[in-house]
Amino acid sequence: MKRYIVFILLIIASHAYAQHYKYIDSSKVMGLKRYRQQIKAQPEARLVEIKKYIPGIVLDIRYATTNNFTHQQMYKEAKAFARLPVVLALKDVEDDLKTRGLGIKIYDAYRPYAITVKFYEVARDTNFVADPRKGSKHNRGCAIDMSLIDLKTGKELDMPTGFDSFSRKAGANYPDLPKQEIANRELLKSVMSAHGFKVVATEWWHYDFNGWLKYPLLDIPFSEIQ
Repeated sequence: MKRYIVFILLIIASHAYAQHYKYIDSSKVMGLKRYRQQIKAQPEARLVEIKKYIPGIVLDIRYATTNNFTHQQMYKEAKAFARLPVVLALKDVEDDLKTRGLGIKIYDAYRPYAITVKFYEVARDTNFVADPRKGSKHNRGCAIDMSLIDLKTGKELDMPTGFDSFSRKAGANYPDLPKQEIANRELLKSVMSAHGFKVVATEWWHYDFNGWLKYPLLDIPFSEIQ
């Protein structure tokens, strides 16, 4: 009888600590416990801090500030994480860009699923904000929001819009732009494509890793990533 009671209490406790989501079946989003189990079996799938693998990368993590479309600070830490294979591919991108005197600036990378829900509830335009019923490639640790910088000056290259612009000009193939902006956008597109990334049609800055399907949605706070 005692064992039965303990078993019931454990079930109750597990439900009390389980995360439940408004827009998606909770089983489709991996929390901390399941994530740790996964990376114990598959360490190559772990989230890693990008700056530790690519020290020369520049970070401008907008969601750790109020300088973003929500006008709220969404992240407690101005850090960028991604799955290890994504970061290794991004390192190849950086090596390629260096030969051209260019570098990478990152605005966002891995994003906990709970933040995607908040974004959607601020702006429900799913052309620019991920639908929480499906989740985002960012939630899988397989998306990078980025631009190019001149290594000599540290300045960003001219691009069609700023980051997180909800305009038609932000489209990856929008044609009615100054020649230099198109050239810079196309250069970024070609280098990223050569190393296993694909641009999102509505956002010139957003690149998905080609292997994203292998990775589940995650809701792991930055503070729990080791």
